Amino acid sequence: MLFYTIFGSYVLTSILLFKYPTLIHKKKKIKFMCHHISHRGGAGENYENTMSAFKRAIAVGTEMLELDCHLTRDGQVVVSHDQNLLRSTGANKNIAELDYKDLPLLKSRIPIDFEPGTEYVGSENEEERRFVLLKEVFEAFPNIPVNIDIKVNNDELIYKVSELIREYNREEYTVWGNFSDAITRKCYKTNPNVNLLFSMKRVILLVILMYTGLLPFVPLKETHLEIFLPSIYLKKKNRPVPTFLPLDKFFLSAINTLLMRKSLFNHLQARGIHVYLWVLNNEDEFQRAFDLGATGVMTDYPTRLKSYLESQSLE
Repeated sequence: MLFYTIFGSYVLTSILLFKYPTLIHKKKKIKFMCHHISHRGGAGENYENTMSAFKRAIAVGTEMLELDCHLTRDGQVVVSHDQNLLRSTGANKNIAELDYKDLPLLKSRIPIDFEPGTEYVGSENEEERRFVLLKEVFEAFPNIPVNIDIKVNNDELIYKVSELIREYNREEYTVWGNFSDAITRKCYKTNPNVNLLFSMKRVILLVILMYTGLLPFVPLKETHLEIFLPSIYLKKKNRPVPTFLPLDKFFLSAINTLLMRKSLFNHLQARGIHVYLWVLNNEDEFQRAFDLGATGVMTDYPTRLKSYLESQSLE
C-alpha cells in the first residue's frame, strides 16, 4: 500500500511539474527569440557560409545566422561547414592543412546538402566566393544572434571561438556546441556563459527523462534544443539522413514518435529553452514544425521562410 501511495504521489508531482516547471526551476532568460534562422546563411539562395549569404539573409529578415567553424593551419577561425574542401572548392585539401590566405575560392556551383540533386549557382564574383573569418561576421553583425557549430574536437578551436565571443561581447547573443557530447562539454567548460546546444547524447537522455517522469526534477544547463524533423526523412527517400544517425527507418520512426512531442517542446519553452527544427525548406515542413510548438525553423531558403511567416503572421 505504501508503495502505491509513494508511486502515485511521484506521478502526480511529475505531471504537475512537467506542466509548471518554474515551480522548482528558474526560467532561463535568453536575450533573443528567433522564428527565422538561416542555415549556413541560406545555402539555397547564396554561397553558403559567406559574407554575401549572411548579408542577404539579414536583408531578407532572418533573426539568426547559423554557421560552422574550423581552424586554419595559421590559427584563424574560418567559417566553413566542411573540413575537406573538395565539395565546396574542388580542391582535395583540409582547412587545417592550409593558411587562411591560401584557402581557394568556392566553386561557382555548390551542391545543397539538404536538397539532393540541387546546386546553388552564383556569379563569378570572387569576393562573394571567399571564405570569411568568424571575427568578420561578429564585426559586421554585432546585434544579430549567431548559432555556431564547432565542427571538430579541437581544444584550440574551442578556445579561440570563446575568446572571439568574449572580445565582441557576444556571450548572450551566441549559441554553440555540436552533436558530439565531447565537443559540447568542452564548450560549456571553456565558457559556461554562452548559450548551449543539446548534444545528441543529451537529447537521448532528455527522452529517457521525459518517459520516466524524471525530467521535471532535473536541471538542464542547455538553452537550445536543435533537432532534425524525422518525418521529412521518412517521407522523402532521397532526403539525406544526418551522418550521425544510423540509416534505419525504425530508428527514425522511433525518434519521430518519442521526441516530436508538443508537450515536451512546451515544457522546455516553459523553462526558457528554445526549440529549433532543421533543415526545413518547404512550407509544409515549416507548418509541421510550428504545429509541434517549435520556437524557430532553420532553413536553406530564407525568402521562403520569410514569406511563410508573413502569411501566418508569426513575425
